[in-house]
Amino acid sequence: MFARLTALVLLGTFACSSEPVRPAIDRVKVQAAAPRPSSAGAQPVSPSAQGKPETAPASEPRPWPPAGTGATSDFCIDGVGVLDESCCYALPDAPTQELLIYLHGTVPPARTSPQKTNFQTVVSRASRRANVAVLMPRGRQGLAPKGQTSWWGWPTSGEQYRALARELIADLADKRQKLEALTSQPFTRLYLAGSSSGAYFVVALALSGDLPAQGFAAISGGAVRPGHDFTRLTPAPFYVGYGTFDPVSTSSRSLAAQLRRAGWPVLLSTHPLPHGAAEIYLDEAFTFFRLPSNAEPSGGS
Repeated sequence: MFARLTALVLLGTFACSSEPVRPAIDRVKVQAAAPRPSSAGAQPVSPSAQGKPETAPASEPRPWPPAGTGATSDFCIDGVGVLDESCCYALPDAPTQELLIYLHGTVPPARTSPQKTNFQTVVSRASRRANVAVLMPRGRQGLAPKGQTSWWGWPTSGEQYRALARELIADLADKRQKLEALTSQPFTRLYLAGSSSGAYFVVALALSGDLPAQGFAAISGGAVRPGHDFTRLTPAPFYVGYGTFDPVSTSSRSLAAQLRRAGWPVLLSTHPLPHGAAEIYLDEAFTFFRLPSNAEPSGGS
């Protein structure tokens, strides 16, 4: 009896112990689950192995200026690019987001002429110097004054504007898109300038609001029709240039005065020059357009 009681006491002591019973350890399984060192030593983990996207390689910069279009045109002189059969262009030495569309004066329909050579030389040189791209589209025949029936020109009367403006504006937009495709970039600032016949069309486009731009220039020409309503227009920088030997000087001064009265920023400039395009006018116009007070976007582009 005493022996049985002793055995029961001993069993109770082991059952009430605070130390939990540990299972037997299988050392074979532990060794199999342990990580094994690499025989090649520690290696860096690639981003793809970590689940992170790899950085795409940087794209090669596009060449500037871009290769030409391969088009040919009797309208474009040597030294300027041919965008298509009816439009020339010139690009500066470095990429730019500024674009000038320049509308020429009346030009004879000949392979070579002083008028064509002068305006394309003047415009391409001044634009390259200012680091501005330029389009030089050809006007239409039948719009020039008497005696120049077959010459290229632009609308200068209200009747011609109403008949052709929409079509010509669409054509200018198409030329701009072609040049943007060629340069693989958009132009964010647009300037519109013209001389003689082109100047009158520039003024009509500016004062109709049909072709908004960040700057306008009328050289040796341009006029405001009597009673024109300026109230619905957003003023934009407007350069007016003429020569002291220019028969349209009175018209140019009147244009500048009316624009100023309507609240437009205006620079009126005169030089001892005859009628027509000259580099000094565009040099001054680009500087004027870029003044801090004129640099904010005005209208659209």
